[in-house]
Amino acid sequence: MVVGKVVGSIVSTRKCENLVGNKFMIIEPLEEMSAGSARFVAIDNIGAGIGETVLVATGSAARVGMENAPVDAAIVGIVDE
Repeated sequence: MVVGKVVGSIVSTRKCENLVGNKFMIIEPLEEMSAGSARFVAIDNIGAGIGETVLVATGSAARVGMENAPVDAAIVGIVDE
C-alpha cells in the first residue's frame, strides 16, 4: 500500500477492453511515507480528484475484483484530512 497525492490524470485513446470506463490518475507518493519513490499511474474506481490524498494498492491486491485487467496499481481509498 502507498499513500500519495493525486497530481493529474491521463487520457487514453486506446486501452484494454477490461479497462474501458475507468480513469487513470497520476500519483505522487508522499515523501514521509516512501523512500524516494517516483510518480506512477493508478486506476481510479472510486472517484478521487486531483489534489486529494489517496491510499493505493499495488501488485496483485490492485486486481481484486478485476482479475482479467492488466492493473498494477489501484486507488482504494481517499484519506480525510
